[in-house]
Amino acid sequence: MSLTSGKSGLASGAELDHREIEAFLYEEAAMLDEWRLDDWFALFQEGGSYEVPQAGASDEANSSTNLFYISDNYFRLRHRVERLKKRGNHSEWPRSICSRMIGNVRLLDHDEGICKVASRFITHRSKNDVTDMFCGHHLYTLSFASGNFKIMAKRTQIDMNTLRPQGRISIIV
Repeated sequence: MSLTSGKSGLASGAELDHREIEAFLYEEAAMLDEWRLDDWFALFQEGGSYEVPQAGASDEANSSTNLFYISDNYFRLRHRVERLKKRGNHSEWPRSICSRMIGNVRLLDHDEGICKVASRFITHRSKNDVTDMFCGHHLYTLSFASGNFKIMAKRTQIDMNTLRPQGRISIIV
């Protein structure tokens, strides 16, 4: 499927292929699996945000009225990345071994260099001789300019009604 420019196109005079969106999401997952957190943070546009509502929350949940595991603006996300990289971060030192699988990538909407994208995920995390699995979907707002994507907003919906037996998420899912 090829997305072309025009009134509802992504960028003036640009053509974008669905494979480019998938490649971007796959590379983002690889950055997280390989603990390249600075590279991952660089994918965010200044002013971007990252949210993870509580397990089982609806896509419409709002962080001002609902419990969120993560509701980070750009500044707080930078702080989270710096904290996760430190040895003193007791929850991720030594860090978890993760393997993320991304699938069912869909373009939901696009206009004037901005696109809305959804994907499904399964994340396996191994730490302290225990392997946990998280599943859900990501909702992205991406900007596209000069041949590059930037994350304006990312919401990770955990499609589980509880985190038990996992009990906590110290990783960025």
